[in-house]
Amino acid sequence: MVTFRRLATIDTKGEGDVVDITELVEKTVTESGLRQGVAIAFTPHSTAAVVTIENEPGLRADLSQALQRNFPSDIEYQHHLRWGDGNGHSHVRSTFLGASVTLPFDEGRLERGRWQQVALLELDVHERQRELIVQLLGE
Repeated sequence: MVTFRRLATIDTKGEGDVVDITELVEKTVTESGLRQGVAIAFTPHSTAAVVTIENEPGLRADLSQALQRNFPSDIEYQHHLRWGDGNGHSHVRSTFLGASVTLPFDEGRLERGRWQQVALLELDVHERQRELIVQLLGE
């Protein structure tokens, strides 16, 4: 088993920003020279998420509305009360969505659905500079 790792910095525009990182993950697989294995895309932040999504305007709006329905930003969170930073909902959303995705690759190509992209979701209330780790395991 061989590993390959890429670190990247992603600038986000604040809550609701969806940054398509598919090309970055695909480029990492190609440049690694590995033929078969798994790619893990991970962000080490507690108010961001990495997901697969059909990255189109309607679905981005649907996702935003679903997050608001399920994890409202306008209710009281203990995190708000303790830290006063107004992003308790961001932490909860990140916990449920997850900080990483794992995708297989074969013949040096990422395997994903026709309409499926890999995206970093900004869940915090401010623009941020996010770290992204793409780790490959394969041969």
